[in-house]
Amino acid sequence: MPDYKGMYLEMVRETEKAINILIDAQQRCEEMYINASEPEIIVLPTDTEDN
Repeated sequence: MPDYKGMYLEMVRETEKAINILIDAQQRCEEMYINASEPEIIVLPTDTEDN
């Protein structure tokens, strides 16, 4: 008979590892966003300004 408890515990452990990998990646990306410099904003002229 299959060891359902063992299979369940293995699945839960591996799922937790996957979730932690995703959380770590999200936190690293949030830190990159927070620490990024502000982009330079350039206002382009419109057609009405040329007339």
